Parts: sequence; structure tokens; C-alpha cells
Amino acid sequence: MATVLIIGGSSGIGYKLSHMLADQGHDVLATYNKNEISSEKSNLVYHKLNVLDAELNFNFLPAQIDALVYCPGSVNLKPFHRIKPEEFTRDFELQVTGAVKTIQALLPNLKQAAHPAIVLFSTVAVQSGFNFHSQVSASKGAIEGLTHALAAEFAPKIRVNCVAPSLTDTPLTQNLISTDEKRTQNDQRHPLKRIGKAEDIANAVEFLISEKSSWITGQVLHVDGGMSSLKL
Repeated sequence: MATVLIIGGSSGIGYKLSHMLADQGHDVLATYNKNEISSEKSNLVYHKLNVLDAELNFNFLPAQIDALVYCPGSVNLKPFHRIKPEEFTRDFELQVTGAVKTIQALLPNLKQAAHPAIVLFSTVAVQSGFNFHSQVSASKGAIEGLTHALAAEFAPKIRVNCVAPSLTDTPLTQNLISTDEKRTQNDQRHPLKRIGKAEDIANAVEFLISEKSSWITGQVLHVDGGMSSLKL
């Protein structure tokens, strides 16, 4: 069984993943920021962490962790001309700088493991290009570049991969599917005729941190209902 750290495990995909891995018997350490949470599972423990803090405190971690999953993100969809430059900066700090600080701090812990893995998150919009997605695509595009660079630098010791979902039913996206009409429209945009579930993405992450994917690194895995590659 592995020891897994999930940054942003209090909601959405991070929450689903935390509980899935704990139910499988792994030791899961998950963090929250605003959404304070606790767990009744002895092998799932939550700790408060704000990745925007200048110094990140990981004193709660053991000397060795087998996997790191960085979940924090935001979805702000607006016309480009209405987005202030500082909004791009805030997104970058949360989604990219936060990941960089976390990975740098935890390299010693990861290197203690036999087969460590890191999983980051992008979005289908980086490769496909959608209206009003410039803000999220800018940060997530950087994440895809970071994934490739770190996979090369850390090989062969640490595997680094990325998951790029399409629209997924989580608290982060509720304004996009807030009515039956919006949900149906978004379902129909996908070749598989439904939006994603948190479980769909969590399953992909579980695969990427497991030994089942031991020959996979530097990849962006599109878990998007066919959105990025199929035109029906």
C-alpha cells in the first residue's frame, strides 16, 4: 500500500480520489484550504494548507511519500478583453506556482520511495481551444509544459504525468451546469454524450500513480469523453 499526498482533497475530484484511495487501503494525507473537513477513516487524514502562502509547511508528512497529486484549480470563463492581467497572475500562482513550490518542497520525500509518481491537472481547452477559456488555458498550458520538463528531469526515478479533463460535475463547475438545459447542452457537446464525473477523473489518477502505469511518464492523459479528438 502507498502513502499518497493529495493537495486540494476537500472537494470535487480531490475529494473523490482521497476516499477512493483510502477505501483501497492506501494511507492518504489530503489538504484543504477554505473547505474545512475531517475524516472518520483512520487512513485518511486532512491538514490545512494554503498553497498561496509564501512558505508551505509539510511537517505533517512522513519522510517518504509514494505519490503526489496536485488538484487546486479555478474555472473563470470570460471574454479575453474583460480579464484583468492580475486575474491571469492569480490563476498562475494557484495552479502553477503552487504546484512548483509543492513539488520542490517534497522532492526529498518522493525520492525516498521506490517508485514515486506525480500527477498534475490540465484541461481539454489547452489542446482544443475554446471561446472564453484564455485564463484557464494560459495556466494549464504551463502545467503541460511543466509536466514534460519535469518528467525528463526526474527520469528514471520519479514519473510525472498530467490529466486533462473536459467539463466535470464538481462544485467548481456548478455555474456551467446549473440548469437542466445547460447540463443537457454540455452533455451533447461530448461524443460520449455526457459530461464527466469526479470518479472518471479519479480513476485515471489512480492508474497514473499505480504500478499499472510504471512505463508511462511525461504524458497528458485526456479524460474528456472524446472531446479533444473526435468530431461527430
